[in-house]
Amino acid sequence: MFNLPIEGEELFVLEFGDIVNYFSLYTTTLFLFATAFIIIAIIARPERQTDIVFGTDAVYTKEINPDNLRFQRFMAIACGLATLGAVCSGDLFNFCLFTALIGITNIGIVAGVNNRYVLNAAYNYGIVAMVATTFLFGGAATALGTCGTLSIWELAGLGMVPLAAKMFLVLGVMGEGMAPFYIAKAEITRAPGAPYVLMIHVSSLLIFLRIIEIILTV
Repeated sequence: MFNLPIEGEELFVLEFGDIVNYFSLYTTTLFLFATAFIIIAIIARPERQTDIVFGTDAVYTKEINPDNLRFQRFMAIACGLATLGAVCSGDLFNFCLFTALIGITNIGIVAGVNNRYVLNAAYNYGIVAMVATTFLFGGAATALGTCGTLSIWELAGLGMVPLAAKMFLVLGVMGEGMAPFYIAKAEITRAPGAPYVLMIHVSSLLIFLRIIEIILTV
């Protein structure tokens, strides 16, 4: 499969039967990018939100609950680990599983913010993510029923996966990757614990890039 233009050079292959987790130049780049942001989530110190009252000299600094920050940090790291699994998985079902886990952890990151608007945006995203999961696993099931395998390694370059399955997978990833739009709506990037929100944007970007590679490969 490494003769396909999008993959680049073969770097490492780990076989589990017909499931082959592989690292090409493309997937390794995504893997390293996700790893860097996991390290940032581990060592980053949260911002302290400051509100300035317009027309006055009043400045309010909001206190951050340490328990909420620990929860957000844990969910950000879990999101990063799920992203690592998604970008190097050689199996369509495992990719869908890790992508769904990314959606769950994204909700967990914002759930640590005690703000009605933020929590409302997280709730709306949760509904979209649940619907997207149906398309995501529906695409994997369609590919399995048609091709008899979910191994990306086996399906690479054969063109056996039907267009409907590819469309379902793309729709599923689009739904799971919609988190940044809801986060921007809630302005959570200026909420307490903002550094951990970076993982939401990074994970969404990386699963979009990975699904492009999968669609072009199978």
